[in-house]
Amino acid sequence: MSDQQHSPSPTEAVEVTRAKIAYVLPVYNEGDNIAVFHGALIAATLPRADVDFEFVYVDDGSRDASLEKLLELRQADSRVTVLSFSRNYGHQIAVTAGLDAATDADAVIIMDTDLQDPPSVSIEMISMWEDGVDVVYAQRRSRQDSLFKRATAYLFYWVLDRLASIEIPRNVGDFRLMDRKVALEVARYREHGRFLRGIVSHVGFRQEALLFDRDPRHAGETGYPLRKMIAFAANGILGFSTAPLRWISRLGFFISAVSILLAVYVLWVRLFMPQQAVPGWAFLGVGMFLLSGLQLIMMGVIGSYLGRVYVETQDRPLYSLALSARGERVGVTASRRDPRIRSI
Repeated sequence: MSDQQHSPSPTEAVEVTRAKIAYVLPVYNEGDNIAVFHGALIAATLPRADVDFEFVYVDDGSRDASLEKLLELRQADSRVTVLSFSRNYGHQIAVTAGLDAATDADAVIIMDTDLQDPPSVSIEMISMWEDGVDVVYAQRRSRQDSLFKRATAYLFYWVLDRLASIEIPRNVGDFRLMDRKVALEVARYREHGRFLRGIVSHVGFRQEALLFDRDPRHAGETGYPLRKMIAFAANGILGFSTAPLRWISRLGFFISAVSILLAVYVLWVRLFMPQQAVPGWAFLGVGMFLLSGLQLIMMGVIGSYLGRVYVETQDRPLYSLALSARGERVGVTASRRDPRIRSI
C-alpha cells in the first residue's frame, strides 16, 4: 500500500483569520457620556461576532471623572485600553496617540464619545471596508449644531476649498474608518499643528463618503470653544496651503502699482492744476497708516509660518502619557513604551 498525501476533506474545518478592528476614541470631560456611549458602541458591534474589536480610549487631560469612568469600563471589558495624557494636548493629538496604539489592527475607526456620531454608522463603514474601500469618511447629511457653528463651519470649508493644495471633503469631521495601511501612513506624519482630515486626504488611497445624520450632544459641553476652533482652522490652512504667502507677494505688487499711479497723479496735478493740489501731509498720513497696517498683517502671516517651522525643528514628542491601562488582546500595542509611564 503506497503512502498517500493527506488532503483535507470538505467537512474539515478551515481556519479563518478574524479581522481586528480598533476604535480610537478621544475623551475630554465626557464623564456624563462615557457609560452611555460605550453601551451604544457595544450594542452596535454585537451583531458582528466575526470581528475582534478593540476600544482604545484616550483621555486628553480631562478635569472631570472621565478617567475614573474609563478605568471602570476596562475592569468590566478586557477589550478596553485606556491611555491618559499628562495634560491637555488637544483632540488631534489624542487621536494620534490612539492611532499609535492601534497599529496592529486591520482597520481603525476614529469617532468622538459625545454620541453625536452614531455608533451604528461605524458598522456600515466596516461593510464598505470589506468591499475594498481604504478610507470611509462619514459625511454629514444634516447636523443639529447651532447656527453659529454651522455658519463658521461653512465659512471654514469655503476658504479651505480655495486655498488648500489638496481636495478636502466638506461637512466631514474625523469620524472615519481607515485601513491598516492608511493608518500606518498617517502615523508617519508627526507635525505638531495637526489637521488629521487634511493628512488623510494627502495620504490618498481609495476614499469614499458615507452620508449620515449627526445627532446633538448627549450631555456636557463641546470641547471646541471658539478659540480652539480658530486655532484648528489655522492649522488646516497653514498646514496645507502656501496661498497666504503668495497673497503677500501679489499685495506687494498691487501696492507698488497703486503707489506709482498716485505719484503720477500728484505730479500731474502739481504741473497742470496747481490750484487744486492736495496738501502733501494728507497723502503722507494716509499712506503711512495704510502701509503700516499692511506690513503688520504680512509680518503676522510670515510669522505664523515661521512659528510652525520653529516648533517642528525642536522635534519634541507629540504627547506624554501619564497612564497606560492596556487591554489583554494583542491587537493594541503600547505607544512608545517609557518606564515613567504608569501602567495597569
